[in-house]
Amino acid sequence: MIQTIYPYENAVLGKDVKILQDIHLKSKNIAIYQRNIESLSKELKQITEQDIECRASGTTEEILSTLEDYFNSHLSKCSFLFDDVAILLGLFEKVTQASSFRLLLATVSTNMCRKFHTDINDLRMLCTYIGPGTLWLPDKAVNHKALQARENNQKIVKDEQHIQQVDTGDVVILKGALYPEANPILHRSPAIEKHGERRLLLRIDTNEFLNF
Repeated sequence: MIQTIYPYENAVLGKDVKILQDIHLKSKNIAIYQRNIESLSKELKQITEQDIECRASGTTEEILSTLEDYFNSHLSKCSFLFDDVAILLGLFEKVTQASSFRLLLATVSTNMCRKFHTDINDLRMLCTYIGPGTLWLPDKAVNHKALQARENNQKIVKDEQHIQQVDTGDVVILKGALYPEANPILHRSPAIEKHGERRLLLRIDTNEFLNF
């Protein structure tokens, strides 16, 4: 496995797609594949104000069939975006070795998950194509007593200067609470409502929980 160490011990990130496999390392709960999505900029600019919501579930083949139908009907001029989503689904399949998935490609105009939280799943892939990316916490920034007591963000976060944010276009895999022996990553959605911002978010989950 490639292991590019970030300043925070629970994270790995790098410009090689193989970095995503490092999510399986016991000490890591977030893996970030840094990339340039300039090739998608023309298509993304055209759909910035468009309301998008595509949901699909099943095998990669079943999801791609649903995705293709949606793109043909709603995003017929976005072939590069379709190809990119298909590639990311394939990458997630390789990393998880799962056989069934849930996919959401949707426009977001709300703050969604405002509180730092962990997901009740094993692994999740996210990519924000438009707008600000997901916020996450290094382990050293987490007040675990406040987290267990279900306190607010101000008490959960020891030092706001340590809050990290995934860049637009980067691909992130998050470790959830159902991953074996997991120390799940704490994360939340960016606050976009007050600025009237919009996001185009891809989210992929496994439909099964595996014994790694």
